Amino acid sequence: MEIIGYFASILIGFSLGLLGGGGSILTVPVLFYLFGINAVLATAYSLFIVGATSLVGSASYFRKKQIALSTVTAFGLPSVIAVFLTRRFIVPAIPDVLFMFADFVLTKDLLLLLLFAILMVVASYSMIKGRRIKENAPKVGTYALIVQGIFIGMVTALVGAGGGFLIIPVLVNMLHLPMKTAIGTSLAIIAVNSLLGFVFSLSFITVNWLQLMIITGIAILGIYLGSFVSTKVDGKKLKPAFGWFVLIMGTYILITETFLL
Repeated sequence: MEIIGYFASILIGFSLGLLGGGGSILTVPVLFYLFGINAVLATAYSLFIVGATSLVGSASYFRKKQIALSTVTAFGLPSVIAVFLTRRFIVPAIPDVLFMFADFVLTKDLLLLLLFAILMVVASYSMIKGRRIKENAPKVGTYALIVQGIFIGMVTALVGAGGGFLIIPVLVNMLHLPMKTAIGTSLAIIAVNSLLGFVFSLSFITVNWLQLMIITGIAILGIYLGSFVSTKVDGKKLKPAFGWFVLIMGTYILITETFLL
């Protein structure tokens, strides 16, 4: 299964390079089901992999000056604080067994996995339907932006996903950033949030650095492959199909981890 997992790791970066996002939604399932890594450690590994791939993915946007650094700071600061509090205090404080009902036991690992599956279902909707751009929508105030940053920081920290499908609509609809700038800015925010989230997790996890670096390296290779293919194929046309795939995976996890325990 690990060999399959290494091949599947290419898809993490490949989808990011081809579709401009969505790769992080595959990371935890690959780590949990193919590498057999428990959910808490898988979310931490995911933060590193997602952060590293997003950092590489944002490099070209930085060179083209398509990253709004002021937005990265304004949006990212409350998000980073939320990531720190969630990974440093909330995740370690979750009990190993939350409750038991008949034969059903809700463990910490299961809770994080179910939250991730729900996120997959939500993310699949935006991929299938496409982003809704509101050209005449009023710009939001600082308070609303802070609230959005905190929410996305908590989501990132809990489930180990970058949350680009949540960040980009905020940047486009609420801050009126051009789409390419929104994508570049989103990648920068994801990189900062995810890598710091991983650092904040080091106090309660044990890392197999060789395994983590190999998976990350393969995912980064996937970015370049996806970017190359994107010059030949329109990624936007493939995104709905990828969304259906994510929906099926999320539904599968919800069913197998609850009804088929």
